[in-house]
Amino acid sequence: MTYVYPSTPPANRVREGEFGQAILPVGVQPGPVYVYDAATRIWHWVTMLCIIALCVTGYFIGSPLPSVNGVETTGHFLFGYVRMVHFIAGMILGVVFLMRIYRVFVGGPHARQIFYIPFWNLHWWKEVFAEIRWYLFIGKPTEYVGHNPLAHLAMFLMFLLPTIVLLLTGFALYAEDAGIQSIWYTLFGWVFTVIGNSFSVHTWHHVAMWIVILFSIVHMYMAIREDMTHRQTTVSSMISGWRFFR
Repeated sequence: MTYVYPSTPPANRVREGEFGQAILPVGVQPGPVYVYDAATRIWHWVTMLCIIALCVTGYFIGSPLPSVNGVETTGHFLFGYVRMVHFIAGMILGVVFLMRIYRVFVGGPHARQIFYIPFWNLHWWKEVFAEIRWYLFIGKPTEYVGHNPLAHLAMFLMFLLPTIVLLLTGFALYAEDAGIQSIWYTLFGWVFTVIGNSFSVHTWHHVAMWIVILFSIVHMYMAIREDMTHRQTTVSSMISGWRFFR
């Protein structure tokens, strides 16, 4: 279902195709479409802040700052603060991720889009390769109400799955530090059974982090590029929830 301004005349309303293609009215200014609800937008920006905090503090946890000259280690708590920010950001990320999963069941189609890909549908794959051709400047653009199929695929493979790995391995490492008698180890100790020793869990944690960093760079490029080269707004839609068509 496509939500539009109630005052938008029927002739100006945008319809949505099978894979979210925006079917724009001919000869008139298309009306805006409400795509992302408040819960989805809040999750997006909170997740962004958490990932920034996790990446910065995670880097320093892996490559600690040199000790402060002339000060005993007992005289400052800098690394402790770095770890504390990392743990807090990780727990917030885990909570909002669970809330985001809840939105999959109670939200609209655009709230659940990134949680699955219709890999069995050949038409969807044709749309993916059509978007690749467009990003290589050898194809024609297609407007979409929600995420285009290429962005949909990238978010599933390079954001959703790595984020799950980040959370599971991160909480497993936290559980290891808390001790095998802790509730954290009861909940996440199984990760060591599946992946292996602590070094292997650390490695998977780092790999997932770099995949998310790479995705974030590409995601920002694609969003800004869509805003500049397509007829629909992109960045502002994750602020207001409304997608406008030029």
